[in-house]
Amino acid sequence: QVQLVESGGGLVQAGGSLSLSCAASGRAISIYRMGWFRQAPGKEREFVAVISWSAGTTSYTDSVKGRFTISRDNAKNTVYLQMNSLKPEDTAVYYCAVRTRFGATDTSRYEYNYWGQGIQVTVSS
Repeated sequence: QVQLVESGGGLVQAGGSLSLSCAASGRAISIYRMGWFRQAPGKEREFVAVISWSAGTTSYTDSVKGRFTISRDNAKNTVYLQMNSLKPEDTAVYYCAVRTRFGATDTSRYEYNYWGQGIQVTVSS
């Protein structure tokens, strides 16, 4: 079994910053990608950012480009999401996810095998 544990969420004012982390533990897995998704109340879970585990290549949804940065620590099996210039529309439950296999797209939640429990990020105006 693989466990993903997120930390670092909370409440922040608009324009502020938060940093999320997600540590993977459990049985040995071959990580292909680690990503962050988010889900606001009444909305579908949406892609935020992804990083390739070997090369460190990153990709972001347009709404967070230039504000969020995804990074990883391979030795710790941990992925991070630095969120700056936060906006009220960034308010959501944020989930980290692991993908262990090659597929057509990095942005679909259905391509990811393992999920964290989610962590709340609230941005007040």
